[in-house]
Amino acid sequence: MEITGKIIAVLPAQGGTSKTGNEWKKQEYVLETHEQYPKKVCFQIFGSDKIEQAAIQAGEELTVFFDIDSREYNGRWYTNINAWKVERVADGQSGVTPDNFAPAGAPTSSAPDFPPPSSTDDLPF
Repeated sequence: MEITGKIIAVLPAQGGTSKTGNEWKKQEYVLETHEQYPKKVCFQIFGSDKIEQAAIQAGEELTVFFDIDSREYNGRWYTNINAWKVERVADGQSGVTPDNFAPAGAPTSSAPDFPPPSSTDDLPF
């Protein structure tokens, strides 16, 4: 999946040590879309090397490629939006830059083309 918009917040990095003793680090960002009714999406990048490679700053126009993952803990569900590639948007065009950090095995296929909406759509909304 992908989304394009402007970074409106760079949240503080979080880190710690896993049960197995491995260090981990993640950083969250808030992106706002440019739709008629803008949406705000909080996504994360996991891994200090990927955070440094992406080097995301507030105010940047980005296209973020991500996966959505949900997990259950104590009867509640939590959802993460995990970015696996970031592209800078220049002059309204998105272009591949060295900031892309797709891991091996990450999806690389493009989204299918959908037919244009029908003008005879009889849905009430």
